[in-house]
Amino acid sequence: MTNILIVTLAKRKETSVPVQEVLTNFGCIIKMRLGLHETYPNACTDKGIIILDVCGKKTEITKFINALKKIKGVKTKLVTV
Repeated sequence: MTNILIVTLAKRKETSVPVQEVLTNFGCIIKMRLGLHETYPNACTDKGIIILDVCGKKTEITKFINALKKIKGVKTKLVTV
């Protein structure tokens, strides 16, 4: 079973530091991480998306998701395949 966690950041410049702290705290259950945001020649957008391949017990993944959801402007979606 593969668990893919999609995390969107509405205000990337404001949320990136607290999100990074949560990612560090739960780093042992993150197998893969891909972060994306749109860029332009002279600026980048304030929206971002992080795609994570997470492993571990369901309770630990739930704690991780809940910690991310506490950050204003952050949304999550867990996809299990």
